[in-house]
Amino acid sequence: MSFLSKLVRSTDNVQPPRILLHGVAGVGKTSLAAKFPNPVFALVEDGAGMLDITGAPIKSFNDMLQMIGSLYDEPHDFQTLVVDSVDWLEPLIWQEACTLNKWDSIETPGYGKGYGAATDLWRQFTDGVNALRSERGMTIINIAHTDVKRFDAPDTDPYDRYIIKLHKAASALLMEHSDCILFANYRVSTVKSELGFGQKKTRAVGSGERILHTVERPSHIAKNRYSMKDILPLSYEALAEYLPVTR
Repeated sequence: MSFLSKLVRSTDNVQPPRILLHGVAGVGKTSLAAKFPNPVFALVEDGAGMLDITGAPIKSFNDMLQMIGSLYDEPHDFQTLVVDSVDWLEPLIWQEACTLNKWDSIETPGYGKGYGAATDLWRQFTDGVNALRSERGMTIINIAHTDVKRFDAPDTDPYDRYIIKLHKAASALLMEHSDCILFANYRVSTVKSELGFGQKKTRAVGSGERILHTVERPSHIAKNRYSMKDILPLSYEALAEYLPVTR
């Protein structure tokens, strides 16, 4: 058989998006995820509040794998899996790595070996949710909290930026397996006022407007594969205009 006969167009196999949604506390990440088509939540933390959602509590990494396995094997009409949140899932993964290797803590083996073992478990997780996406047609949303850390860029002076609140190896793996990394925040502007004697004071001013950053900037991590505007309102309707239609 000719190799050329195996060629396919990318548009012939459009799949649901894999979204990594991170942002500041209380901005509405879970509320946004709840607007997606027929979602089911892996409730690793108690972040749903009073939202009317369907989900299962996740108390161990095995719980997470069992939920993925059930969604893969059993009949259901869920269209979106929301993991809320992956940074709360991380300690469960560390606990599983320690149990499997009989370690007292993830630091016990030293030289980053514990985090290497944890990364292997993270790959089991990404393999599972990727199977739900490709074979069950489910959108995947991984919610994460945000941290602020110093970034040592090779070509500029160091600066602070918002990053995903995960160990760097886990963060890199989840970012690699995401079609969109969206950063949710409040819109903030700065105003300078004169203090006299040539001195000025800069203060932040916010209206409470909530937005999604879709493209990486020095201040934050973000990306998308769907030609989104750099900034969108934090709403499902604004986001859905750009996401692929798969059903």
